[in-house]
Parts: sequence; C-alpha cells; structure tokens
Amino acid sequence: MNSLWELYVSFFKIGAVTFGGGYAMLPIIQKEIIEKKGWVSNEDVVDYYAVGQCLPGVIAVNTALFIGNKIKGKQGGIAAALGVATPSILIITVIAAFIQNFLEYPMVQYAFYGIRVVVCALITQALLKLWKTAIKDIFGITVYLAVLVLALFVKVPTVLLVILALAAGLVAHSLQGKKEGANQ
Repeated sequence: MNSLWELYVSFFKIGAVTFGGGYAMLPIIQKEIIEKKGWVSNEDVVDYYAVGQCLPGVIAVNTALFIGNKIKGKQGGIAAALGVATPSILIITVIAAFIQNFLEYPMVQYAFYGIRVVVCALITQALLKLWKTAIKDIFGITVYLAVLVLALFVKVPTVLLVILALAAGLVAHSLQGKKEGANQ
C-alpha cells in the first residue's frame, strides 16, 4: 500500500530534479511513477497533463495533485502536490538570495544553457513515449496536427485548444456510435 509519505518523497524527488517546468517532469514521472511504482498509466498522465494545463497554477503541481488523488484520495493529492512544490520553494528561496551575484559569470550562463538543452532532449523523449499511447489512429493524428498548427501559427490559447480537442473527441464518439447503430 502506498503511504502518504512515500507519495510525498517520490514527488519531492521529481520536483528536486525537474528543471524547465512541468513538461520537463514528464520523463521523470514516466520512470518513477509509471514504470518503477506502477501507480498510474501513460494514458492517465496524458489526461492529467491536458487538464493540468487548462487550470490555473503550475502544471507540475496540478499533475502531481491528480496523480496523488488517484493513488490515495484527497490526502494523496495534497501530499504529492506538496512533495513536488517543496524543492522549488527551497531552491528559489536560496537562489533569490544570491542570484544577482552570479548571473554575470559566463560559467553560470553556460550552465543554464546546458540545462535548457538537456531539458529539451528529455521532453522530446517523453513526448515520443506518450505519442504511442495518445495517438492511436487517423483521428488522433488529425486532432494532433490541427492543434499543433493552431498552437504554433494562430496562437490559440491552450484552454481553447483542449476544449476544441475535447469537442472533437465527443463528436467522433457520437459519430462512431451512430455508425455502429446503423451497421446493426
């Protein structure tokens, strides 16, 4: 049985090594929460990320809250959310006290550049893994491409993209039901 402490510690570890925002935690969630612990599925994480993006607040905290809630209810959600947020709070507090003294140094600038590059690679790896469970047919590819175009070129807000994709999924389900009814 998963304890609240185990949830907190797992998400603390995720929060401690997640540089680059909520998307950067995808590969770590896949390894720690999906593969190692088996607490949720890839499909769950995709769903939680989608909803977490639409809600106010930090994607990492929102996603942790959803996962923790699935595992141990409301208390689990709180434990996971606190776990993922605690390292950031501690690190930001320390950095805020000293950052102005170090930002000018080229070594620090190069270190941040290196971290950003690694985060991009890890996000790409996570997206490729999630692709296998999220995009299963021509409908998924069509919705993916439409949302990608709208996000990149039209700059449609994320919440609207999720609502449009949700509506497309409901319409497709309705049409599939009518098609199956007609075939019987």
